[in-house]
Amino acid sequence: MAKEKMEGKIIGKVSATEKNPSTTEDFFFWTSKTEVLSPFDIVKVEQISNKKGFSTTYAVIEEINHVTDSPSHFAAYISSDFGNIKEGVGSMERMGMNYVKAHIVCNTEDIYMPVLNDRQVRLCDDDDIRIALGLDAVKNPIVAGYLEMYKGESKIRVKVDLNSKFLLGPDGAHLNVSGISGLAAKTSYSMFLLNAIQQKLCILKESDKEDENKQNIAFVFFNVKGRDLLAIDEKNENLDEDSQKLYIEQLKLQPEPFKNVTYYYPEDARTESGICSYAQKGDVEMQVSRGKAFKFYTPYISYGDKLDLLLAQESDESGTMESCLSFIMEKQQNFENVKEWSTLKQQIAESANKKAGCNNEILTSSWKKFLRIINKTIDENTIYNDSPSEKGDKKDLNEVITNDLKGGDIAVIDIARLDDNTQSFVFASVIRDIYDMKFLGQRANGVPIPEKVVIFVDELNKFASSDAPKNSPILKQLLDITERGRSQGIILFSVEQFRSAIFDRVEGNCATAAYGRTNATEISKPGYRYIPQTFKNQMTRLPAGEYIIANPALRSLVNVKFPRNVYKQYPNG
Repeated sequence: MAKEKMEGKIIGKVSATEKNPSTTEDFFFWTSKTEVLSPFDIVKVEQISNKKGFSTTYAVIEEINHVTDSPSHFAAYISSDFGNIKEGVGSMERMGMNYVKAHIVCNTEDIYMPVLNDRQVRLCDDDDIRIALGLDAVKNPIVAGYLEMYKGESKIRVKVDLNSKFLLGPDGAHLNVSGISGLAAKTSYSMFLLNAIQQKLCILKESDKEDENKQNIAFVFFNVKGRDLLAIDEKNENLDEDSQKLYIEQLKLQPEPFKNVTYYYPEDARTESGICSYAQKGDVEMQVSRGKAFKFYTPYISYGDKLDLLLAQESDESGTMESCLSFIMEKQQNFENVKEWSTLKQQIAESANKKAGCNNEILTSSWKKFLRIINKTIDENTIYNDSPSEKGDKKDLNEVITNDLKGGDIAVIDIARLDDNTQSFVFASVIRDIYDMKFLGQRANGVPIPEKVVIFVDELNKFASSDAPKNSPILKQLLDITERGRSQGIILFSVEQFRSAIFDRVEGNCATAAYGRTNATEISKPGYRYIPQTFKNQMTRLPAGEYIIANPALRSLVNVKFPRNVYKQYPNG
């Protein structure tokens, strides 16, 4: 229905000139020099209507310029009494005004004609902003933060909801978060979103099953930096009152940490704590006493069929390792009955010690090289062992994922202190296990398979860099997730410093992108070409706690803020 009267503070008028005409995409308007506006602010203007009255066109501010009647900088210098820098001194008072470029995002009647010259431009209220960005009727909402507009007296704060079906499928899926280390708060923002998902969408108790919006979602988080994610179920005692109020009143969330969390630390028999981790011994002991933490190991019987992932990060230009791995995984000759890591090394050593010509398939020298690399990788990490725990204090990760993981659970797998090869092996093995679990259809132990599994990993560039070999088995698995995981209910939430460093098909298939603070070199890369220059410039000075969000359901890029995390964060996290 067309409106008969437009409300809102008038801040200027549309200016359509010969050089800068109004178009179906953009228009310019002049405004007072004292009006405080910012990029991402939204304005509205009257537009023609097919009905009685008028329709409303909404636009996002992209550029703000100031101009005077001075023909040149030299003339401005002269008019200030030939360079007198004292305020108010000048032989000529220059007329000046601000003019703004605004990008049209929608019209209430889908009329995309150029707005006419001299039409009044107004500020928006909360409802206008929601309509402009498509937030007024978000289906399956999940909060992604809040936005603030108009830094002057009329400051407005609006909750930003995303359609969860564009984040978790089936309409779209996957999230990629990028930004400079330490300044962008990438992990914090990811955890904010994931906490909101667990609170609003996840079945955590029996009564939740009656809510048709709740889903059987499980989570697997990889801790790759220090102690970042090793206390996410513990309350942040330093969360101030204003932040708590923001969670409850504005974002409609509870300021509570994650629930149903279990931590898995890599076993290391050589350390006093028995684990290879940056976690403090006392913290781990407390988690173990509460049944929230276990050591993990990778027995050959569960991981022998994943040997192709073990050395995926090693350079293999000659194809030596690939040949040896294929020979082993096809269980040829003396590898047919290998069931332990020690036996594997023994059989490789026998192949390496054969006389030249006795092993027709692969050169002895190739086996020797392969043996050196295998020994180095396995001997430096005691997670490669085949001894189950009599105390019940350690778990086979394969069993955890394929048999035990259920909806509502969060498995935090600590790989921060492992070497690159082993980090990659654990990460890729777990992903493969998730795929296997989802394809099983049912479990022998009767535990229901989660409808969806959300995987979170920081430093994605370690596993899917833009210069990774195209035949990398780890890259292939990540491509499977981003290209086909949506239909299987396998969702990737990933983080890295520079989005351009990620393999293009991986980042390109992430429906939602969050851009934190970055640098000028990064925004000059081709992947940022579609972003207006002013917004790109904003990215270089975003404060911690702010992100620019792109999502298919939003009509424009949105600059969102989010509060401090509700879980305990260590000084180095």
